[in-house]
Amino acid sequence: MAKKANNTKLRVMMLGGLNEIGKNLCVLEYGDDMIVVDCGLAFPDEEMLGVDLVIPDISYLEKNVDKLRGILLTHGHEDHIGALPYVLRTINPPIYGTRLTLGILENKLAEQRLPHKVKMTTVSAGDTVKLGAFSAEFIRVNHSIADACCIAITTPVGVVLHTGDFKIDVSPIEGEMMDLTRIGEYGRRGVLLLMCESTNVGRGGHTPSERKVGASLDSIFMNNVDKRIIVATFSSNVHRVQQIINYSAKYGRKVAITGRSMLNVVGAATRLGYMTVPDNCLIDISEIGRYPANKITIVTTGSQGEPMSALYRMAFSDHNQVELTSGDLVVLSSHAIPGNEKLVGKIINEMYRRGVNVYHEEAEVHVSGHACAEEIKLLHALVKPKYFMPIHGEYSHLMQHKELAEYMGMNPNHIFVCDIGQVLELDKNSCKRAGTVPAGRVLVDGYGVGDVGNIVLRDRRHLAQDGLIVVVATVDAETRTIMSGPDIISRGFVYVREAEDLMEQVRTIARDSLTETIDAGVIEWTQMKQNIKDDLSKYLYSKTKRKPMILPVIMNV
Repeated sequence: MAKKANNTKLRVMMLGGLNEIGKNLCVLEYGDDMIVVDCGLAFPDEEMLGVDLVIPDISYLEKNVDKLRGILLTHGHEDHIGALPYVLRTINPPIYGTRLTLGILENKLAEQRLPHKVKMTTVSAGDTVKLGAFSAEFIRVNHSIADACCIAITTPVGVVLHTGDFKIDVSPIEGEMMDLTRIGEYGRRGVLLLMCESTNVGRGGHTPSERKVGASLDSIFMNNVDKRIIVATFSSNVHRVQQIINYSAKYGRKVAITGRSMLNVVGAATRLGYMTVPDNCLIDISEIGRYPANKITIVTTGSQGEPMSALYRMAFSDHNQVELTSGDLVVLSSHAIPGNEKLVGKIINEMYRRGVNVYHEEAEVHVSGHACAEEIKLLHALVKPKYFMPIHGEYSHLMQHKELAEYMGMNPNHIFVCDIGQVLELDKNSCKRAGTVPAGRVLVDGYGVGDVGNIVLRDRRHLAQDGLIVVVATVDAETRTIMSGPDIISRGFVYVREAEDLMEQVRTIARDSLTETIDAGVIEWTQMKQNIKDDLSKYLYSKTKRKPMILPVIMNV
């Protein structure tokens, strides 16, 4: 038995978070034990029509649910915990995370009707949990949310260090600096595999401290005493919201919070003691009319221009409590996430159109929560890993991180740039690629998880690009006659009243096609429909160079 254990390899794979932003999910497997680090979501791109969220494909976890000893969470951002309300419908391992991380997750799970009770265990930085063949130590890091950790996982073949998201902030707003000492101790003892985030690897230098934003906010509040100030930021950036509240109180302003996720996170952070609100400073959004406008600060979601967010609804006069005017100053305290630039530009343009003053990137009201190149170099120097796998980034980020590791003196053959689902097999002296496991993206649309796939998306794109034509006819199969129709219904193809000749010709071709099929002795409904589709497609393409979706509906009497 012991001999078998000695031959067992550690298997490491990412089911999300490689060659993409978000959807982070890491799996470590040794023998009959498996653990997961993070379980996040991503937001749909513009090709995913009607899709709300994207989560990882967890079919490999479902298949191996008996091995799964737990899910370890590095921090409470959506791209690291957002998939759990959907994933926990089919699997139910214990979950380990820090107080704020689990506080935010509890709020998210309360909105779901899960078939079982979720077991959550709160840990603190410095704690170690034993999970089968693994023991995992949570180590404090700095990030744009409180209570973030990296995780050092001791396995039978060596230590795997998973950084989560981090930056090195020597003057954090709350708490202490990242525990570089503990990371260095692991480096001195020996780290088999480093899995390090790559988001900002292409940016030189160091990421500025969150305190830099404080100086900018102080200046904004001091120089705009005559205006109502609306600040849009990420709901999870508790330290940023804390600073906004502090400066509002300093300048005698009341603070109102709006946006569902902002209310959730601020509620959890306040309840758990991660935020302190001065007495009588916070008011309900419904009370803002009782105070002079220049004595109000509104903290809101919508810094990414999301169409359902509170800021978007304010800008387009759809918010039931707040209407933006020329007496307002809107501060967008964030950078646009790649892919969101158009949405952010749209909301900024609308606010300028209303005469609203807008401060964005030029006002230094945002700093990243991710390490830049010099901080990542420092981490590599401390850890000195035997093998390295860059994670959390698009392909360009991963390759830049590979180059950085080579610059730091790593053997290029010990660096593995992988794709989701690819397996690394490690023992004490080797690391190699070892096939793949199922991985991909599962689309969430409303309450449906996974019921929108590639075929449905293809149909949605088809409808969006070329429209739809429905052909309705009634046929008597016994007498082989057309009893009524064909009637033609068009949506998104042409405006029927201005294309009557075209629609009449479509009706004639559909009728001729149906008659020819019946006269040939074919009373097979599928063949009738296919013939109509073929004949109409050829005609419409020749006349319009478009290919609408054609949907024949043939009824039998």
